[in-house]
Amino acid sequence: MIVGSGPAGYTAAIYLARAELKPLVLAGALAAGGALMNTTEVENYPGFPEGIMGPELMENFYQQAERFGSEILFEDATSMELDGDVKIVRTEEAEYHAKTVILATGSAHRTLGLPNEAELSGRGVSYCATCDGFFFKDQHIAVVGGGDSAMEEANFLSKFGSKVTVIHRRDELRASKIMAQRAMDNPKIEFAWNSAVSELHGTDALTGVTLTDTVTGETRELDATGLFVAIGHDPRVELFKDQLELDEAGYLQVAHPQTNTSLPGVFGCGDVVDHTYRQAITAAASGCRAALDTEKYLAALEDKNE
Repeated sequence: MIVGSGPAGYTAAIYLARAELKPLVLAGALAAGGALMNTTEVENYPGFPEGIMGPELMENFYQQAERFGSEILFEDATSMELDGDVKIVRTEEAEYHAKTVILATGSAHRTLGLPNEAELSGRGVSYCATCDGFFFKDQHIAVVGGGDSAMEEANFLSKFGSKVTVIHRRDELRASKIMAQRAMDNPKIEFAWNSAVSELHGTDALTGVTLTDTVTGETRELDATGLFVAIGHDPRVELFKDQLELDEAGYLQVAHPQTNTSLPGVFGCGDVVDHTYRQAITAAASGCRAALDTEKYLAALEDKNE
């Protein structure tokens, strides 16, 4: 059984299905396909010289996994029992049993932690430019973050907004040189350096934000009516954090380069174990390793039972 999808989960499914191990994939109800479902053009995945849209790439993964016989259910896991010889994973619809479980649960976007952020989510505050960018046509849009994801979102949003302001806590970007330069060269993108969003304004919709200077403490107002938050992600470990060992950063601990977790028959792959690289290609590679480790484990189990 594979819990999660994305490049890691679907790659594991492809390998296990081709090995005729009949994988069941709980791909998720809303988050099926993982983080790439919320990205725009993917230019660094091998095999696509002209680039490919994130959702299209994940649709290809899904179709390939299904083609080889993976059973893919769009359900969310709600609880797990992983310590027995037979693992149990429950959803709202059913209870599933398997000899092995691969955890490919990915990560979730971080929030700003401001008081009315949840209330304004979907009303001016967003975490997905490809999902919501169109709704901010000809408006002043702000993007919070300084990494590659933030630069990608800013460039994408410049197609819709009258102006895009990138808000970053430091005085230089963390993004790769190519992504940073692309944003710098965009005439519709401006930068608010050494700045943090300290207050959101509006009730039914976002009307502006307050920025606090991270050096001087001074505040100023920004009249943005769209705010896209791109400040990183946290691993989705809630369902098993009390059963499996986590590393110091809170990610699922595996026995690198293997994908074995602290419990026999449970393997981890993708962004839930990786806080270093976090790329589609490395997630797919770890999904491959998890599948091969699972296959080896099951073969040893079969030999032992004989």
